[in-house]
Amino acid sequence: MSMLPYLRAAVRPSLRRSTPVQPGYDATRDPSASSAVVDCAVYRDGRRVLGPACLTPREAIRRVREDGGFAWIGLHEPTEAEFAGIAATFGLHPLAVEDAVHAHQRPKLERYDDTLFTVFKTIHYVEHAELTATSEVVETGEVMCFTGPDFVITVRHGGQGSLKGLRHRLQDDPELLSKGPSAVLHSIADHVVDGYIAVAAAMQDDIDEVESDVFAAPAKGSARGGDAGRIYQLKREVLEFKRAVSPLLRPMELLSERPMRLVDPDIQKYFRDVADHLARVHEQVVGFDELLNSILQANLAQATVAQNEDMRKITSWAAIIAVPTMICGVYGMNFDHMPELRWEYGYPMVMATIFGACFTIHRALRRHGWL
Repeated sequence: MSMLPYLRAAVRPSLRRSTPVQPGYDATRDPSASSAVVDCAVYRDGRRVLGPACLTPREAIRRVREDGGFAWIGLHEPTEAEFAGIAATFGLHPLAVEDAVHAHQRPKLERYDDTLFTVFKTIHYVEHAELTATSEVVETGEVMCFTGPDFVITVRHGGQGSLKGLRHRLQDDPELLSKGPSAVLHSIADHVVDGYIAVAAAMQDDIDEVESDVFAAPAKGSARGGDAGRIYQLKREVLEFKRAVSPLLRPMELLSERPMRLVDPDIQKYFRDVADHLARVHEQVVGFDELLNSILQANLAQATVAQNEDMRKITSWAAIIAVPTMICGVYGMNFDHMPELRWEYGYPMVMATIFGACFTIHRALRRHGWL
C-alpha cells in the first residue's frame, strides 16, 4: 500500500475521536473475549495495575478511558471470528484487521485514523549440526502491532518471536513504559531488530564455512570445491532474511524522523537507534547475498576447471592408446605380401616401436601438464 496517505495523515491530525465503549458491559457476553488472547493488561504511570485474571479487552479499554493509562492486548494467531470482537471494540480498520488475521504480510507502517498499524517479520536462526542442501537456516514469523492513543494490540504469527519476555522487561522499566503505547511499539521494533543482529552473526559463520570449503585444497580422491546445492540453499535463506529486513527500512525511517501525534517525542529518539541498527543489518544481508553470488560463481568455475582437467587426461590417454591401436591395426590386415610378418626380428621391432612411441607421447604430455 502506498505510504502517501500515511504521510498526509502524519502531518494532519485526525478528527476521529476514540471509539466509545458501549454501556451495559457483561464479561460473560463480551465478544472481545477471545481464546487467542495471550495477555491483557492495563498500565498506568508505567506500572501494571490490572491483569488477565479479571480482564477482557473490552473491560480493559473501559477502565483505561475511565481512569487513564493504556491497555496492552497480546494475541497469538487469532482467527477472523476470534479477532472480530476485539476489532469492533477498538474500532480497527477492516483492511488492517484482514492483514493481521491472514498474515504473510510485507513489513510496513500504515496509519488508519487514530491507529498506527505496523508489521514486523521476525527471524529465528535454526540450529543445525551440518549445513546441507536441504538445511533450514532461518525460520520466519510475524508480529503485527496496532498502536492507538490508549491501547496497543499485538498479533503474533508463528512459533517464534514470543513477546512475553519483552513485556516483563518493560514492566521492570516503569519510566520507559510511562511514555505510553509508543514505548511498547519501540520496544517491539528494537526486539525484532536485535533478533536480526543475532541471526546475521550466526549466518556469517555458515557463510564462512561454505567459503572455506570452496577454496580449501581438496583431499586426495575427493571432488574439488564445495557443494553447489548447499551454497544455493544458503542463498535462498539469505534472500528470505533480506525480505524481512529491506522493507522495514522505510517504516523505521518514518518513525525516527517524522513528527507523529501517536509517537512520544522522547521515544522517537530511540527509534533512531533502532533504524541505525537495522541499516547495519541490511548492509550485512546485502553483503551476504553478494558474497554468496561470488562463492557460487567460484564453485561453478572450479567445477568447470575440474571437468576440463578430466577431459585433458582422457584425451591424453586416448592419444597414447591410439599408437598401439594403429600399429596393431596395420598388422592385423590380411595381405599375402607383408615382408615383416616373416622377419625374425619383426615382433620385437614392433613392440619396441609401440613402447618408444607411447613413452615419448606420455613424457611430452606430462611436460605440458596434461597428465
